[in-house]
Amino acid sequence: MRAPLTLIMFRNKVPTRIRGVSKSDVDALTRQLGRAPRGVMAVILRCACHAPAVIKTAPRLPDGQPFPTLYYLTLPRAVAVFSQLESEGFMRTMNDELDNNASLRKQYMEAHLSYISLRNDVRIVPEIANVSVGGMPYRVKCLHALVAHALVTGANPVGNMALSAVNWSLRYCDC
Repeated sequence: MRAPLTLIMFRNKVPTRIRGVSKSDVDALTRQLGRAPRGVMAVILRCACHAPAVIKTAPRLPDGQPFPTLYYLTLPRAVAVFSQLESEGFMRTMNDELDNNASLRKQYMEAHLSYISLRNDVRIVPEIANVSVGGMPYRVKCLHALVAHALVTGANPVGNMALSAVNWSLRYCDC
């Protein structure tokens, strides 16, 4: 088991603390994101090859900025797969489905409320008190955020539908 590591990185002369992630995780995330990660609390899910796939981020970044995205999809292959799905009109289809399907709207609202509750368990940030991610609870705007939520909790119906619509899984590495 890896020992927790606290790193202090400087971005624009603002210290960024990363706790509970290994140096190799920070290095991998930096490669994946093309920049130093901010506000990382933990690597929540990994690819079959052990690369970070979903990270948990702090609701308030070290520079004080509110950050509503609790779960962040980082694995480049997954990001590419869901970017492609977005470009193929999946979000438009899901928005139409939300407009016409009361059951899906209810589940999506529940996912929204659950997301806020999970984030508030980490830290309550008044500026984003009723904000979740990905367009929830009324629209679909970012599949990456919805998929990350679905991967971690299983509780995001649109994220789950996106996962079902692609030929990709954390169980098989294609990094």
